[in-house]
Amino acid sequence: MTHLSVNLNKIALIRNARTIGVPSVLWAAETCIEAGAHGLTVHPRPDQRHIRRSDVYELAELLKGSPTIEFNIEGNPLEPPFMEIVRDVNPTQATLVPDDPNQFTSDHGWSIQKDGDKLKPIISELQSMGVRVSLFMDPDPDQIRQIKPLGVMNETARIELYTEPYAAAFRENQADAVFGQYAEAAKVAQAEGLGVNAGHDLNLQNLPQFLSIPNILEVSIGHALTADALKLGLYNAVQAYLKTL
Repeated sequence: MTHLSVNLNKIALIRNARTIGVPSVLWAAETCIEAGAHGLTVHPRPDQRHIRRSDVYELAELLKGSPTIEFNIEGNPLEPPFMEIVRDVNPTQATLVPDDPNQFTSDHGWSIQKDGDKLKPIISELQSMGVRVSLFMDPDPDQIRQIKPLGVMNETARIELYTEPYAAAFRENQADAVFGQYAEAAKVAQAEGLGVNAGHDLNLQNLPQFLSIPNILEVSIGHALTADALKLGLYNAVQAYLKTL
């Protein structure tokens, strides 16, 4: 079964619209765990527009009581304070994303040719800490083939396929035009010994087709799941995604 990691960023974004701490990110995390989610994801951006640094520490403390729940921290390791937070928290997984600090949302994967040398010492450090590394990647087999030659990705390492182009095509009833790219990218990654995660704009409607790709290990879902929670309630929304998975 593909695991579900619930991204809590949008819960934090709603909370930040006021100063009264509602909705509580910790409450949301507890509800997701109770509903059966396999993991929690946060993306603490430098401007703290949604998840705050304090949230990350509070969630890490919460998860000490749920050792089977994976904690995934996303962010750009080349921008502070991402690595400092990861060193403090020691999450299950660090998903490395090439975000600009002012970027609206994640919108592209790494160029290994451009950034590989910068990533090598970071990957080595994370793996020495026992943190699983996942690189946010476009469905580009040529880029994916350049990852293992970096010489630092161990047997637990993964990529996360950036799925917004698939989701956009699905909305236009044109998913078949890009689906093959994702299937091929996943196949190449797996042949290279890399696990495959996926995330960005996946939802209850487009997940079934996407998951016909074999051996997707984890999907990280936040925006769509939070929107569905407005209709279903958060517990039921998590359950709906687990049923789909």
